[in-house]
Order: sequence, then C-alpha cells, then structure tokens
Amino acid sequence: MTPSASPSALSSADASPTSAHTAPSATPSLAPPPLRHENPFKILLQDIADERGATVSYPSGDTSFSLKRTKRFMDDPLPLLLDCYERYGPIFTIRILHSNVVMMLGPAANHYMTVSHAHNFLWRESHFRDLTALLGDGLLTTDDPYHRRSRKIMLPAFHRERIAASMGVMIEETERALSDWKPGVQLDLYAWTRHLATRIAMKALFGIDPDGDAARTIDAAGLFEQALGYYASAYQYRFIGGPGTPWARLQSASKKLNNMLYAEISERRRTGRRGEDVLSLLLDAHDEDGGKLTDRQVRDEVMTLLFAGHDTTTSTVSFMFYELSHQPEIAKAIAAEQDALPPGGALDAGKLMSGELAQLEMTMDETLRKYPPAWIGPRKSVEPFEFQGHVVPGNAYVNYCSWASHHLPDVWPQPDTFRPERFMPEAKAALPKGAYVPFGGGSRTCIGMRFGQLEVRTIASMILGRFTLELKHGFELQIRQMPTISPKRGLPVTVRER
Repeated sequence: MTPSASPSALSSADASPTSAHTAPSATPSLAPPPLRHENPFKILLQDIADERGATVSYPSGDTSFSLKRTKRFMDDPLPLLLDCYERYGPIFTIRILHSNVVMMLGPAANHYMTVSHAHNFLWRESHFRDLTALLGDGLLTTDDPYHRRSRKIMLPAFHRERIAASMGVMIEETERALSDWKPGVQLDLYAWTRHLATRIAMKALFGIDPDGDAARTIDAAGLFEQALGYYASAYQYRFIGGPGTPWARLQSASKKLNNMLYAEISERRRTGRRGEDVLSLLLDAHDEDGGKLTDRQVRDEVMTLLFAGHDTTTSTVSFMFYELSHQPEIAKAIAAEQDALPPGGALDAGKLMSGELAQLEMTMDETLRKYPPAWIGPRKSVEPFEFQGHVVPGNAYVNYCSWASHHLPDVWPQPDTFRPERFMPEAKAALPKGAYVPFGGGSRTCIGMRFGQLEVRTIASMILGRFTLELKHGFELQIRQMPTISPKRGLPVTVRER
C-alpha cells in the first residue's frame, strides 16, 4: 500500500517513444474513468477532505499520526496487521502517514469485498492508483464498466486449451535457462527466474521474440525491476520527480519498455502478422458496439500482463524453493512423484493442470498461502457500509489483505509452518469461503491465474527432476513489497546434483 504520490499518475503511459506510435489506430467506444486527481499534493488534500467529510465514524483502531507505524507498515506489515487483528478483530482502522485506512481481514471480509459487495469498492482510486504510471489503463488499474469490457475481450486468450498450448514455450525456455546449470554453480534463483518468466511471457503471451532486435536491445526483466523500485521507495521520495529520483528511474524504464511494445504493435498493424497470442487477439478485438482498442490501450493491457506474468511467477518459485531447502523431504517426494509418471517422468500440460502431481500441487498451494504475491487488495469505498456490526464511511480507503488473512491462527493452525498437507483435497474443500485468496476473487480474480500456475509447476518440476538447490549458509529471508511481495535480497543458492 502506498500514499499514491506519483508526480503524475499517467505521464509514463503517455510518454510513448514517438508520436507515430501514440496515434490511435482505432476509436474505442468506451474510455476509462478519469482519476479524481493526478497531482500528489491534491491527492493528499482530497484524502484529508474525504476523511473530515465522513458521515459515519471509522471502525476502532490505531488512528493517531505515527511516522514509526508508517515505517513499520512499509518495512514489515504482516506482524503489525496480525497484532491489530488480535486487538480489534476482523475490521479495524490504521493510520498510515496522513490518512486512515480500514483493514478487513479473514474469510468473511475477503468474500465481502471481492464477491458479495464488490460493487461498492473501487480499485482505481485506491492506494495503488499510482500503478497507472507504469501500467496505464490496463485490466489491473480500472473499474467497471471499462474493466468488465477489457476482461471480456481478453478472456478467450486464457481459456484452458490456449494455456495448455503455451507449455511448449515454457519447457523450451526453461531448458534454455537450465543449460548452464552444473553442480556447484552458485546463482540468485530470484533473478534467474525473473529473466526466465519475462522471456516466457514475451514469447507465449505476446509472440515477441525475446532474442529479436527490439527485445535484445533492452533487458525487460531488469527494466521491470527498476520501475517497480519506485513502489518500494520510502513514501517521502515519491513526491519528487527530479533526476536520480525513484520517479525518474521509473520513467526511464517505462519509456524503454514502451519503445519495444509500440514498435511491435506498429509492425503488427502494418504487416497484418498475427499468431496464437494475446497481442494478436487485442489488435483484432472489438466490443458489441464495434469499438476497437487504440495502440495506447493495447500497450496498457500488454504492459499489465507482462508485469503480472513475470512478477508473481518469479516470487512464487523463489519462495517455494526457500521452503523446500528447509524441508528437503518434500522436494524428494515431488521428484519421486514425477519419476513415477510414464513414460520416464515426462511432463505434459494435462498432468500438470489436472493436479495429478498431488505433492507438487499441495506445495504450490501452500507457497501461495504463505507468500501470496498480490499480498494486498487496495480499494476505496463508494457508499458507507456495515460489516459485522462496524460502519465504514464512503470515500474511505478499505483494503483486504490475503497475506494477513492467510496467517490467521483461527483459520490456519500454525500459520508460520510450511505444511503442504493443508491442501489435501478433503482439507481444501473444507476451507471457509474466502479463506484462500492468493489470486483475489470475484470478477477481479487474476485473469492469468492458470497460466501462472502452469508456469510455476513446469519450472519447479524441471528443476526438481534434475537438481537439488542448497540455500546459502546463514541466509535470512527478508521480504519486500514493491507492490508484490518478493525476497528482498534475492535467493542465493548452490546447484547440487540430484
């Protein structure tokens, strides 16, 4: 969660490399809703006005101004939220920097915000509004009806058959990335997976050759890391935009990524070249009114999926192998399970997507429970509402948090312990509605969920079938939020022969 203080919330998406690339090739029948404010100081003043104009009181909580609490939330929010849950229950208010934020934790809260009363919450005016600086008006940063229209256009690209067909790319790219692995090699698994997942997303989702001229001139994975560093910077630095600032680095990275994406869009428009990828679908898509996507809108959706497609997979693979390094018997069980598959442990999409590899499936589910990449669901309420006897104002920041909800001891016994058996079929079926939400819920469930899960299964299986990864001695895991959670100092491992 951030104070949404980007110097200009949409300027990065507007900053296309050339005017020729930004000129729309089609007229959309529906435009995204404008932001109330883009200037960070106007946002701050609007927050104060909304809070003072509340017609009902906020739920109880820690509402005094505290820089110490703000820094604690920035550095290590999980213990802070769990402590508040223990003292106040499933809904409470916490002041972060200048504004009150209502937190709703637990199964009932998650279901309320993402499914049963989702219509009363806006994403676009939430504390993550400044993601529009990088992603533009993509699926992640808009609300209905624009969000519903975009999702409907994109859903065919994520049907089960389409995702299964992408496994060939996943295997090919993982084989390529593993070709340099030898026993004794030391590497940062987080950085390694980030580059791999970016290549897979570019190739499988968008038909962009990661070794082509446009892509070869930039390090897409590194540029995403540079851009996302803005969201991990201290709050006070997000109000300034001069040279050398986090905002300037975000702008620089975004422009280079834009250059690659707009060049590809322009070439596809000019030549008519298409393939079985999301980019091809977006270029030809239209809604019921015949409206098509402009180059800018195509860019925004592609950038959003590149962000989601590389960041969540990277974190999940890294956290999984961190836990497996402490419980090698689970890693051996996954490898043995794969060996037992005929012929000779060969992988295919059907086996991986059906959950036939039960030990791998449970391990992935438990990793996503303990480390859900999209750790927080930021929203802003539209109208005042009541939840479990507590009233909440309209125009209030209201967040659910999968990371905290997945660590509630009254829902998940021994939540800090890594226990894949929690997700045995009968145990998983018995979970309360809304208890497990690593990909959100309702109409905003991650559209690339199946793709990401298949990617994690494929990468993990191919590593475990050949190697054992030994965590660097003395390594202590630290987690950062930028805005997804990931290992703060990477994951240093030594490759060992299986």
